[in-house]
Amino acid sequence: MNVVTLAAISRDLQRDSQLSDADYEVLTGLSESSDDRCRFGDLAGATRWSTSRLSHHLERMEQRGLVERHPSNDDARGSVVTLTALGRTTIERAAPHHLRSVRRHLFDQLTAEQTAQLADIATSILKTNDPDAD
Repeated sequence: MNVVTLAAISRDLQRDSQLSDADYEVLTGLSESSDDRCRFGDLAGATRWSTSRLSHHLERMEQRGLVERHPSNDDARGSVVTLTALGRTTIERAAPHHLRSVRRHLFDQLTAEQTAQLADIATSILKTNDPDAD
């Protein structure tokens, strides 16, 4: 995927949902957990962000009412990030628009053979860069 395609998808996400790519990544990660919550360190690992970057970004998302942070019951030094009701509604509304954008800007431009090749390429790259990836 090239920079122009990524920029078009990002613009659509911002226009349609008022979310940045980073917002969408955090909200998706939380919404895919069984209870809409994740340990801060696990979320930093899943996003591959530094704890500083994640902390600053979560602060902005908290101000918008999308997430909350609470002390961890298991670790006195840790915290848990929770998706709020507004955050859940926001990601549920954003996802269909975002998927249509990805389809329009990427997959609609490819043949079935190219899509299969792209899947193979992406799998190879993920395995190389993340040995735990399936």
